[in-house]
Amino acid sequence: MQLDYAVSAFLTLFVVVDPVALAPTFLAVTEGMPRVARRSVAVRATVIAGAILIGAALFGDWLLETLQISLSAFRIAGGLLLFSIATEMVFGVRSRHEGEAAEQALEERVRNVAAFPLAIPLLAGPGAITAAVLLDGRAGGNLLLRGELLAVVIVVAAAALLSFLLAERIGRLLGLTGNIVLSRLLGVLLAALAVQFVVDGVRAIFSA
Repeated sequence: MQLDYAVSAFLTLFVVVDPVALAPTFLAVTEGMPRVARRSVAVRATVIAGAILIGAALFGDWLLETLQISLSAFRIAGGLLLFSIATEMVFGVRSRHEGEAAEQALEERVRNVAAFPLAIPLLAGPGAITAAVLLDGRAGGNLLLRGELLAVVIVVAAAALLSFLLAERIGRLLGLTGNIVLSRLLGVLLAALAVQFVVDGVRAIFSA
């Protein structure tokens, strides 16, 4: 059961964050930067995103209680949000949004591209934050499961860092067609996970 939870949490966050598909965006945002600067941006972006997701996992439930929002309602809303992201991935809408964010960053030449748009909203966006809160709710206060969730967040952040550091090689290896196919497959998987969140929320409401 604990292994099942860890695998489910990893797949959910990995698909939502989609670090491999963000490699081309990272290259676009850091275009013209020397290799050392690119590495610095990669490290800072993943650290910021990881901290945000850990904070969501640890304090998201407390925030829901403060706002008097039931976990079941949040599961349904979160599932619908994740499903929306999944449809964007399947139909290619998300890739266009990421391209627009990258173009804005290049045009504005903001000082800290690690925080925006890499950490927020590409890595730790609404979908990833929602997934972290939902997964923490599924842990049900079990400290071991919560520890597994935090470990999963760190692993996904590390995967994003590795993807950024190997961005040039990944882009050449996958090619345009490979990136599109991978995004579509991950989108279908995320859609199934999103539907499961909605089903869990509906069941919890009717069983209460």
